[in-house]
Amino acid sequence: MATTEGDELRRAVREFLAVTSPSSRVRELMATEHGFDDVTWRQMARELGLHGIAVPERYGGAGAGMAELAIVFEEMGAALLCAPFFSTIGLAAQALLCSGDTDAMGDYLPGIVDGSITATLVLNGRLGAWDPRAVTLTAHAGHRISGEAALALDGHTANIVLVAANSESGPSLYAVEGDAAGLTREALTTLDRTRKVARLHFDNVPGRRIGPQGAALHGLVRACDLALVALAAEQVGAAQRCLDMAVSYAKQRIQFGRAIGSFQAVKHRCADMLVLVEGARSAAVRAAQVSDGPELPVTASVAKLACSEALLQVALDNMRIHGGIGFTWEHDAHLYVRRAKASELILGSPDYHAERLAALVTTHVNTRKDDRDHFVLS
Repeated sequence: MATTEGDELRRAVREFLAVTSPSSRVRELMATEHGFDDVTWRQMARELGLHGIAVPERYGGAGAGMAELAIVFEEMGAALLCAPFFSTIGLAAQALLCSGDTDAMGDYLPGIVDGSITATLVLNGRLGAWDPRAVTLTAHAGHRISGEAALALDGHTANIVLVAANSESGPSLYAVEGDAAGLTREALTTLDRTRKVARLHFDNVPGRRIGPQGAALHGLVRACDLALVALAAEQVGAAQRCLDMAVSYAKQRIQFGRAIGSFQAVKHRCADMLVLVEGARSAAVRAAQVSDGPELPVTASVAKLACSEALLQVALDNMRIHGGIGFTWEHDAHLYVRRAKASELILGSPDYHAERLAALVTTHVNTRKDDRDHFVLS
């Protein structure tokens, strides 16, 4: 997408969210169990076409890519939008697209695109990174799913729950209807009330296998890397909003006859915040740009690491610059701190991704060395 088209998309999403997701509306929705407004959800899908931006045209989407979708996630992060957009579009839609199952994509993606279907993805019963050794669900004969997912994003409202489950042939992906017999869903109260989480219990629940049995590993790895890019973009948007809030307040708050922004300590803190935000943005943009290539695993982990640390630090600094009022429930600063702490752990903590990067780089270096040795010997 050209820069002007990207700017137009950003402007349209920002203007829409300014009307539908102001702070007052965020606070109303985060206090409900449902967690989002169905009317706004359908408007996002049908009037703005946000759900289908990165979905191929044959399934009703716009056929764009992660670079365009990242713009949407960035604006949603800034607004702390209360909606199952990350779980439906960032997780479930990516898992379907990476599954290679055209029948399943044809059955589910059009409904996701038009807003009639919400969905989520359960990887390991927690919100951590994909790890086939940590799968908590089991698929029995007849595609029956049993086990418990202690934490599932928007699991209590999702129409379709995609689950990774152990089968006789290895990890497989299944689709479970939200109202299926044997599925118990319990909404949970967590630190970040703007993003809903639920506990799901599967008692011999019927499911539909997505893709070949035992062959979900590689598709889920790629889907998770794409979700990391979306999450990183969301974190950048939230960090930028925190920086804007801090700078605006520093210009307006008068102390000792001067705006506090004129004090060197505040200037330096705001400058440090800017450096963090721009560094995180560079990492997120790069990850989105190369999302179709072999660099994705490395850039996705770099983006998650950089953006998680940047958002948490900038959100805390925003609260500190606001002083006493920044620590009150009535001020929005703490909402971004809560989002920062929760997002930091989704799909792997910064420590996890630092270790993953070390492993990826080591593997790459060893591969290059092997290639070089082979070339010399031959």
